[in-house]
Amino acid sequence: MIVKTYYKTKDYCKVKFSFTVENAETVEILGLNSDWENSIIMSKKKDGTFSADVNLPKDSKHEFKYRVNETDWLNEQEADSEAPNEFGGSNSVIVL
Repeated sequence: MIVKTYYKTKDYCKVKFSFTVENAETVEILGLNSDWENSIIMSKKKDGTFSADVNLPKDSKHEFKYRVNETDWLNEQEADSEAPNEFGGSNSVIVL
């Protein structure tokens, strides 16, 4: 799930990512701000969901994927759209 919070006086949007996947020990977000090298580690909650809050520039578009247990790449079902990637799959897209 993605929740966007816009601020009138700020040039960024606070985006809360929340993701649930069975048997996950770790979940990371990769690709935001075109950064596929440095991941954002999501915090695991007691109910098994993972979450992270990220500030992203307003009027921007970002492709991203979740990496689960350092091996599995998954998309966000509630993303604004999807875009094809160079590996024959697709990335999630968020538009701010």
